[in-house]
This record gives sequence, structure tokens and C-alpha cells, in this order.
Amino acid sequence: MDVEGYFKRIGYKNSRDKLDLETLTDILQHQIRTIPFENLNIHCGKPMELGLEAVYDQVVRKKRGGWCLQVNHLLYWVLTTIGFETTMLGGYVYNTPANKYSSAMIHLVLKVAIDGKNYLVDAGFGRSYQMWQPLELISGVDQPQVPCIFHLREEGEFWYLDQIRREQYVPNQEFLNSDLLEKKKYRKIYSFTLAPRTIEDFESVNEYLQESAASVFTSKSFCSLQTPDGVHCLVGFTLTCRRFNYKDNMDLVEFKTLNEEEIEEELKNIFNISLEGKLVPKHGDKFFTI
Repeated sequence: MDVEGYFKRIGYKNSRDKLDLETLTDILQHQIRTIPFENLNIHCGKPMELGLEAVYDQVVRKKRGGWCLQVNHLLYWVLTTIGFETTMLGGYVYNTPANKYSSAMIHLVLKVAIDGKNYLVDAGFGRSYQMWQPLELISGVDQPQVPCIFHLREEGEFWYLDQIRREQYVPNQEFLNSDLLEKKKYRKIYSFTLAPRTIEDFESVNEYLQESAASVFTSKSFCSLQTPDGVHCLVGFTLTCRRFNYKDNMDLVEFKTLNEEEIEEELKNIFNISLEGKLVPKHGDKFFTI
């Protein structure tokens, strides 16, 4: 594995001499715009591997993406390698229909310390919930970014990440009631503690998420990639393009239904992905919004 290979993969050519917030932000933004948040291996009959060598091979050499346990693991290795003080943390994802956080630690996030301040860094939540900049670990303060306003709150040993969203305009009327559309303006995303974790802490949940019928990852095939002004998402046969704040504090969300041939084309054209196996697109009944 070569960290230079990673930087070539994300197209990062800027200086890495200063281990400051600007460099961290730059690396994060390059990653989320080139490395998709996706689970397509599951729907090609292949495993979602957790080991760093396997993740590097999938993401860097084969130019694929991955889910949080993979892309944030890779980012942890990169940041640590170049000298950032980085810690793995475990998160509990908010389940909107159940109105509660997951009981299992199913999300991997990072904490990075810079000049006496701590930042939450996450390149693996995707869709319109993806942070574009590190979030300072400070409770009760709105942190506006291009996708939305993020808000962290601390209650006891737990921290909670929420977002305040814009209204959204869907020009194609037949998709107005799509189950992929987020209906809430104030949205809880996940909780986490500051207890340091290792990748071994996520081994069992990595297996569960790709094997259980109760997992959203087996229920839906998806691929999500941030753009300079929004985000593309492919869920099953449905392709969406969101433009953040396209006018009057409103997002534009365009929908398109694809056939199998078009899915292969758009994976290449939009997400820069060429799959080795045959994808079986799936849009099951588990809750998943874009």
C-alpha cells in the first residue's frame, strides 16, 4: 500500500506540509467527490471486506467506493500516516421509522485533533447527510455548510449529530411521494461516544450488515457521490441528482428511472465505477433516504 496511490486516486495535488484544518478539509472534500459511498459488492455477490489491504485494493486500485467501515478506515490510515492525530470512534445510526438510535455500533467515524481542538470527520455517510467539512466538536452550536446546517450536542457520554435541512423542489411530479425523499427538516443522523475504537471492534457488525435480511444494505443497492454543488445517488433503478440551495434556500432534486443497461452506463459516467461482477439492482422495503 502506498499513500501516494491514495492521493492520486482522489486527485489531490496540494501541499500536505501543514497538518492544519485547511489541509484536512481539502483531503476530505477530494475524497467524498471521488470515492463513492456504496454497497454494490453485496449486490454483485461479493463480500464487503474490512481489512485495510482489501479496502485499499478495492478503493484505490480498482477505483471503487465502499461503505463507512471501509472508506473511513482508509481515511484513518491516510491521516495517521501523514501525521494527523486521528482516533476511530463508533457511531449509532438514527432509525427514523423506529424513532431511535441503533443498539449496535454500526458506524465508523473519526476524531482529529488540531491545535487543541477536536473535529469530527466522516467521509462515509453519503447522500444529503454527508458533511463537506470537519465539524468542530462543540456542543449546541450550528455549523452551516453547503449541504445543510449541522449541529452537534453533547449529553452525558454521548454526542449527537443532527442536521437542519432546506426545503426541496422535485420537478418530476410522479416522484413527489418517493420513499427516497427525506421528509424531515430537522433530522437526527447518528450518536457516538469519544471512546477510542479499533477496526476489530467492527468485524462482527461488518458481517451482520451484509448478511442479515434486516439490514438496509441487503435491502437496497446504492451508490452516492458528492459533486461541487450537490450529490448524485443511485438506489436500485432510481437515479437522483440533488443541487444544494439552487434558489431561495431550496434544494433541487431530480429523479430518473433507469434500465439495467443505463445503470451500467451511469455507474461509469457519473460514479466512475466499472463493476467486475453482474449487479442485481435492488430497492427493498427498508428505510433509506437520499
